[in-house]
Amino acid sequence: MTSQQQDENKLIAERRAKLSAIRENCRANGFPNSFRRENYADELQSAYGNLDKETLAEQGNHVSIAGRIMAKRGPFLLLQDMTGRIQAYAAKDTQKDIKARYGSLDIGDIIGVAGTLQMSGKGDLYVDMAEYELLTKALRPLPEKFHGLSDQETKYRQRYVDLITSDKTRETFRIRSELINGIRHYLTQRKFIEVETPMLQVIPGGATAKPFVTHHNAMDIDMYLRIAPELYLKRLVVGGIERVFEINRNFRNEGLSTRHNPEFTMLEFYQAYADYHDLMDLTEDMLRTLTNDILGSSEVVNTVRDTEGNVLEEKHYNFGKPFDRLSMGDAILKYWPEANEAAIRDPESHLDELKAMAKALHIKEPEVDGIWGAGKYLCEIFEATAEEKLEQPTFITEYPWEVSPLARRNDDNPFITDRFEFFVGGREIANGFSELNDSEDQAERFRKQVEEKDAGDDEAMHFDEDYIRALEHGLPPTAGQGIGIDRLTMLFTDSPTIKDVILFPHMRPEGQE
Repeated sequence: MTSQQQDENKLIAERRAKLSAIRENCRANGFPNSFRRENYADELQSAYGNLDKETLAEQGNHVSIAGRIMAKRGPFLLLQDMTGRIQAYAAKDTQKDIKARYGSLDIGDIIGVAGTLQMSGKGDLYVDMAEYELLTKALRPLPEKFHGLSDQETKYRQRYVDLITSDKTRETFRIRSELINGIRHYLTQRKFIEVETPMLQVIPGGATAKPFVTHHNAMDIDMYLRIAPELYLKRLVVGGIERVFEINRNFRNEGLSTRHNPEFTMLEFYQAYADYHDLMDLTEDMLRTLTNDILGSSEVVNTVRDTEGNVLEEKHYNFGKPFDRLSMGDAILKYWPEANEAAIRDPESHLDELKAMAKALHIKEPEVDGIWGAGKYLCEIFEATAEEKLEQPTFITEYPWEVSPLARRNDDNPFITDRFEFFVGGREIANGFSELNDSEDQAERFRKQVEEKDAGDDEAMHFDEDYIRALEHGLPPTAGQGIGIDRLTMLFTDSPTIKDVILFPHMRPEGQE
């Protein structure tokens, strides 16, 4: 046991002794629930923080606050609630009474305070403690007050402590909440209907990903956690819900990284009688609206830091001007001028050249030859040469049909689909396309996916007969899109890893790191 652990255990023992005395002297429970808060810190700071000391004293405003003790400064206690911080003042008689009732108050304790709102000589608001009650005795001490939780792993494992001690963490999740609410408002104002679709599915579909498998005992069948809601949402469009969206949890049995968590949040929405150009326009307007409404600016600023946390560079992403739009081929040639242009422009006629470029880029190919076609090679080359260089808001279009099993083929060039992906700061944020509503074409693409699955591709799709049946009833011309809420939050909050924007990210159990 380290000396730090010994010191912590000693503090915990002292606090437990105080709680035992409180239970014995004050009440059997020790955790009362009779105090009622009437005011919040930010409301008081906003309404009265600019008044002078004399005016505030004359008003004699009686307030009632509650929160966690974050600091003790002589007779002043600094309390923190969900909106901010405000001080409480204990006069000498009050201090004596606190000691008699509770032994002493500790940092981390939660108390309720009522009294007159005053202002200190330094210009800080405080509540003169006429009434007070210890509501929750904190048995564990908080981390060192000036640095909060310095260990990143501990921040993720003990998010409750991270939220107590970090203003930035609380602000991150406030912005995440505003993003989701802003998206809901934007879409519902445009006649979209929010729905819920199954998270347990007999056939996983809507994306190329490896699913989690579970078992339903009563039906004695294996089921899958949802990898995407797409096929269910399009069934609803078939049924006449022509504008539909879902903000959903998806699960993919894949690796962990700074951008990947096995459980994540997506927005998916579908609009009948629209194409992918309409959704690019909508996405551009929605993101510009969210940026202005939430950040108060059309510019998003992210920082590049070294391993010590020092800022190396600031990157400014401009959402105010029109977003760039590039085809996949144009993006490759822009960021990798050495590429074989003829092969990039006409992939189907230059498969050998594409294979040679993939080899030069050290792209890992499948063990079974012939599984990848020209479209898959083109997409892999794009990801290796251009994706991370897409800094400003950019739509990439003309994805090959081979990597777009649910997207509509382009009328003029059937090698590509009417699909886009949206990138900012080298990160993919959104994926959208004109939907494939030809049931025969869709059935053939499902068969191609099954072939790839049989050849060992764990991420290839299953054949969904009921979805084909739904398409045979008639899906109107439709466009659909998915936006990663976690990655969008990373962008808006300048967070370097997805773990910073998920309240409880997945990690190995303690002791198995």
